[in-house]
Amino acid sequence: MKIRPKRIKSGDTVGLVALSSSLKMEQLQTKIDFIESFGLHYKLGQTIGMSHGMLAGTDEERVEDLHTMVQDPAVKAIFCVCGGYGAGRLADKIDYQLIEENPKIIWGFSDITYLHTAVNEFADVVTFHGPMLSNGLEPLDALSAKMFQQLFTPIEMQYDEMISPLETLSGGIVRGELTGGNLNRLVSTLGTKFEFDARGKIVLLEDIGESLERIDGMMNQLRLARKLEQAAGFVIGQFTNLGEGETHEQVVEIMRDYLAPLQKPVVSGFMIGHCTPNIGIPLGVDAILDANEKVLRILPGVE
Repeated sequence: MKIRPKRIKSGDTVGLVALSSSLKMEQLQTKIDFIESFGLHYKLGQTIGMSHGMLAGTDEERVEDLHTMVQDPAVKAIFCVCGGYGAGRLADKIDYQLIEENPKIIWGFSDITYLHTAVNEFADVVTFHGPMLSNGLEPLDALSAKMFQQLFTPIEMQYDEMISPLETLSGGIVRGELTGGNLNRLVSTLGTKFEFDARGKIVLLEDIGESLERIDGMMNQLRLARKLEQAAGFVIGQFTNLGEGETHEQVVEIMRDYLAPLQKPVVSGFMIGHCTPNIGIPLGVDAILDANEKVLRILPGVE
């Protein structure tokens, strides 16, 4: 069982870091306002406002920022403020023992999928897949914002059709550890030390800016790498900004082609990923996916 980080409380200090692409600084105030709305204080990492080509600082600067926040006893949680690209470049430079000895909430999504996968596996710590504190310059919608409450109180989450319409692609009920995230970043771990482990797990898949051809190609790569057959079930999030004229319904049919023949529980339609709302969830905890009733139940992510 993975280590669940301690919950946070009003008055705590949290760290804001950019471990992938550079943050557009005009977005920072919206993120700070959101943090302060929970009665939290914040500490800005050195990567906030930095740039090195397409990245928020060099690999060494970004790793140092993460390590500094992990080591700082005053910092109770670490929020990644933007995605983009670059987290995978840090994977072999991170001190996972340091994270395991100082387990803290690590929150983010998209490119941060690479970090989630590595920390879940090599530090044995639960992390959180959720929005980057704002939608660009716009504050988060009410439901996305509400999901941050799970960091203050250990609660079992239930996602059903009260939140969004869901579709069963393959029936059944399964319990397993929740893993996954951005499809592109999961595929990019294949063949490396940081290859994501699908064995007996419920795998979340979502993405943005990929064509149907690319999505099909990545699913085929997961099939040939035996990740699909190893998994216990699948949670299909949102696939947005597709190619011209392409629809989410076509993505669902691709998922059906690859996943339904496996006769494992598969449900699509979850508002998880590059969408509004973007429902934050813990990764590395046990969940129950009931594809017959279209319900996902997730154990608490904090202690």
